[in-house]
Amino acid sequence: MDRRMFLRAVASGLVSAPLAAEAQPRPVNARIGVFFSGSPQTAFEWTWGRSFVSALGLLGWTEGQNLLLEWRYSEDRDDKRRAIVEEFLQLKVDVIVVQSTPESLMAKRMTTTVPMVMVLIGDPVGAGLVTSLAKPGGNITGTSLMATDTAAKRLQLLKEIVPTARRVAVLGNLRNASVARSWEETQEAAERLGLKLFPAATSTPADVSAAFAAIARERPDALVVILDSLMVDHRRQVVEFAAQHRVPAVYGGPMFVEPGGLLVYSPDFHELWRRAATYVDRILRGAKPGGLPVEQPTKFELVINLKTAKVLGLTIPQSLLLRADQIIE
Repeated sequence: MDRRMFLRAVASGLVSAPLAAEAQPRPVNARIGVFFSGSPQTAFEWTWGRSFVSALGLLGWTEGQNLLLEWRYSEDRDDKRRAIVEEFLQLKVDVIVVQSTPESLMAKRMTTTVPMVMVLIGDPVGAGLVTSLAKPGGNITGTSLMATDTAAKRLQLLKEIVPTARRVAVLGNLRNASVARSWEETQEAAERLGLKLFPAATSTPADVSAAFAAIARERPDALVVILDSLMVDHRRQVVEFAAQHRVPAVYGGPMFVEPGGLLVYSPDFHELWRRAATYVDRILRGAKPGGLPVEQPTKFELVINLKTAKVLGLTIPQSLLLRADQIIE
């Protein structure tokens, strides 16, 4: 085994290997609250959630036998976020699994004792959810989307398909802590690449149309869409807008593939949900969340939609096609 493989195995073991201190009998029945942003139509519980349930099954947890899963959706409303956490506390769930930053923050404000496993959180440290990735502290741990140079990679991909690009619009909810961090990283990457950025900020559904209008007025050479629940809920409108205005765009999440997004470069969300199942298993066996390091993504996927490229009149370089994990024709 070479050094890289050894380090990878050790890193994986930080989460997956059972510790002697955790080797306690699992509860006869466990109740898990799974807390999504968005609505049942946009929360993807049958895609990523299926990976989560499957991973729990491999760890010995079978729904209907020794496991009960409570699926809830906030629809991006603070009143529903609070009501859902209150319900979870009344149900005395053993673990709360939380899918986005606003939901995680609400749960953190309302309980410091119920273990919480966050999934797909952009910047858990910057958002104040954990003290550090290595030592989260408190009752929260899980997986994060934080990864070095992801923003730079997306801009580089855009430059490969639009070499003449100089001005790039950035669409996202800058009030979201994780989006704000991605915006800063995108700014740093743009400076290195000689690109000028135009922020099109959104924070509520009512802002989306105004952001579209601002981008249309600026007529940028390309578009970066930073992932958060608001963009997920409006993913079809975003993709349609980019096609209508013939703006090449790169997206930060796999949910933009199905509507026809041109380029998607993102962590493997299925893998991060499978890792979340491992955290749940360890907590149910007695581990304390604050002692389990937050895991960052190690596997990324590049998806290229050639149908969309044709509509935009773009020719995707062969060198880029060879690097793609999935090509839609």
